[in-house]
Amino acid sequence: MKVLLTAICLIFTFTAAAQDIYIQSGNLIDTKSGKVLGNHTIIVSGNKIKSVEKGFVQPAKTSDSLIDLRDMYVLPGLTDMHVHLESETNPSKYLERFTNNEADDAFNSVGFAETTLLAGFTTVRDLGGSGVNIALRNAINKGKVKGPRIFTSGKSLATTGGHADPSNGMNRELAGDPGPKEGVVNSVEDAKKAVRQRYKNGADLIKITATGGVLSVAKSSSNPQFTLEEIKAIVDMAKDYDFHVAAHAHGDEGMQRAIKGGVTTIEHGTLMSEATMDLMKQHGTYLVPTITAGKEVTEKSEIKNYYPELVVPKAREIGPKIQNTFGKAYKRGVKIAFGTDAGVFEHGKNAKEFGYMVEAGMPAMEAIQSATLVPAQILKMENELGQIAPGFFADIIAVKEDPSRNIKTLEEVEFVMKEGKVYKK
Repeated sequence: MKVLLTAICLIFTFTAAAQDIYIQSGNLIDTKSGKVLGNHTIIVSGNKIKSVEKGFVQPAKTSDSLIDLRDMYVLPGLTDMHVHLESETNPSKYLERFTNNEADDAFNSVGFAETTLLAGFTTVRDLGGSGVNIALRNAINKGKVKGPRIFTSGKSLATTGGHADPSNGMNRELAGDPGPKEGVVNSVEDAKKAVRQRYKNGADLIKITATGGVLSVAKSSSNPQFTLEEIKAIVDMAKDYDFHVAAHAHGDEGMQRAIKGGVTTIEHGTLMSEATMDLMKQHGTYLVPTITAGKEVTEKSEIKNYYPELVVPKAREIGPKIQNTFGKAYKRGVKIAFGTDAGVFEHGKNAKEFGYMVEAGMPAMEAIQSATLVPAQILKMENELGQIAPGFFADIIAVKEDPSRNIKTLEEVEFVMKEGKVYKK
């Protein structure tokens, strides 16, 4: 009897695993060629794409299922290379540092993650939080909660008083003297220890705040905040752990140090000079523009008491400049990766960034590639993410109109599949 039951279980498991999903697509966006193709059928087996066939192919077995997207435009799931899933902007955000517990942030992050996934973003790079982002990634990977595939830096690295110093704005009794364990670096040795601590915590990459920032309770939005030697130490140590390094940077000098130090991406890049753009081209550094965040903080800076008094002039200075800098950098040939800084504004609005990129001069198809092909290269997932092709993850979304002609249609995603599972239809 035991042998018979085992055999039945094996047969059932094999049958379930063998079930395929046939997705009939009337308009398939080939991100690799940059073309919109006609009728195709995507055959999904498990969490991967098994094959992509010309024409509308019918399911081969009665156990297979069919999804009709013949009237839709189908493309790979999108990637946002700069989000913060632990939190979301609100008038009480600064107070929440003292009233929220880690569990509160964790519960909030679950909703933000699902909202992001349903907006068509099947992969994100989470660039800084308390560490809840690592637990959230693990919970999503285990199927406990719904959300995008997360690559996270855990806690960002800063210098004392720098943009990601967790004690900024606190009274002296509460502030203490955070060090590498808390993500605060003040020497080459600190830098090495901080990277190793991120590895111990379970991070996937490293994020540094190479200059001042807008929303931190500190005076400067753009001064350099790491020495070149510290940045090089972080990058060199990161390589030992197969991490890449992302650098928040608004000011030009801090950007140049980060690029020379070997970081992979510059986040924001607001006050970037033409010389720095050329330096980025020379080093192969990517720009992650976050135009949406710039526009949103500018708008909210006009709401009385929304931000602390110290933050308001920085938001008014930096926010309006990001889109123009992006346009110049793109036209000069700097490599661009899509990223929004979602969390600084409401989650789920990530696709607004596409419209701003096109408005600044980037062709729509290149904007789509910046959120599919380019992130896959940075994340070393170019054979698994960013394309609808055999062997790639079955991350598939659909919209009503041709996004290469109307990029804003990506703000209204109608269908979302991640790793072969349908989350929105």
